[in-house]
Amino acid sequence: MKREKSHAFRMVLAIISVVFGLLLISSFLTLCWKRKSKNKPSSIPLIGDKFIKLSYKELFQATGGFSSTNFIGSGSFGFVYKGIINQGETIVAVKVLNLQNPRAYKSFMAECKALRNIRHRNLVKILTSCSSLDSKGEDFKALVYEFMPNGSLCDWLYLPMEAHDHSRNLSLLQRLNIAIDVASALDYLHYHCYGTIVHCDLKPSNVLLDNDMTAHVSDFGLTRLLLEPDDNSSQIQTSSVGIKGSIGYAAPEYGMDGRTTIQGDMFSYGILLLEMFTGKSPTDQMFTNDLNLHNFAKASFPIHVMQILDPKLLPKEEQSEEIEEDVVNRIEGPSHKTYKLQDCITSIFEIALQCSMESPRECMNMNDVMRGLHLIKGNFF
Repeated sequence: MKREKSHAFRMVLAIISVVFGLLLISSFLTLCWKRKSKNKPSSIPLIGDKFIKLSYKELFQATGGFSSTNFIGSGSFGFVYKGIINQGETIVAVKVLNLQNPRAYKSFMAECKALRNIRHRNLVKILTSCSSLDSKGEDFKALVYEFMPNGSLCDWLYLPMEAHDHSRNLSLLQRLNIAIDVASALDYLHYHCYGTIVHCDLKPSNVLLDNDMTAHVSDFGLTRLLLEPDDNSSQIQTSSVGIKGSIGYAAPEYGMDGRTTIQGDMFSYGILLLEMFTGKSPTDQMFTNDLNLHNFAKASFPIHVMQILDPKLLPKEEQSEEIEEDVVNRIEGPSHKTYKLQDCITSIFEIALQCSMESPRECMNMNDVMRGLHLIKGNFF
């Protein structure tokens, strides 16, 4: 009897030892896998196999540990850092998603979907994505873009210039070229992609400038893909992040019925155009109650547009002191150049106002905007 009990005890002990050993091995393998995976890029090609692959460790090193000295800016869903890859040969912008925000993951997937199939000179170029684990074993997701050395349009419109540093001021021609670049990007997204793409969040901070001051539209985290009618469900959205656009730039209909349309981008573009040439943000404190940037510009159109023009545009190299004095003080009759300048500004404001109408049916389409802006540039310059 004692022998049977001893044998049974040994069997139970052996089973417990085997189970405990298997648990230890399983835990060890899991730990090794986590450590290994954090230093490897995701095995799932989120934006395609043709893109370079970077691990969390490589991005950590490229940005100096995501240091504050390499911090460029932040958005709705993450933080952007300057980094150097390819053994110091390539400067990049690394957008690290803030996964504490519940909408960040959907934003990440929407941006990957939008950018993996589109290519245009006026869209920011994505280099790769990284979906891995960080040094603490937590989820890490990042997008790596081509670096834009001249920052955002927002920086150029609002950052104070240093004394006598007029190089930080955008000229009339530069602003017009940026407006054309952005229009070209939207025209491509709306009419020349594999499907109709709506950006949904156009604003100055999402317009980046390269070495040549060429504009590139960025931040596709809220992007919607509107499927063609023959897909049995027109205007189906690829993303459901929830928020469509930023305050002051979002089309009124976004807050009413939530529908996503290309007219929503047109509204945002009109507001952006008004902001570029008035120097006033749609969220300026002066805009309260029924007064907004559109109504502000409309009240001065067409006779008094020069009075609401961004003052930074007045003392330009293209204008003599005599012209500037005439525009500001109205002491002498306008010269021929001043008339041309006013015609140019009036035409730009006309397009901006037609784009930012409250009714989507009254908004211009981007094809007409492109033709109009090129005509204005040809006539004035």
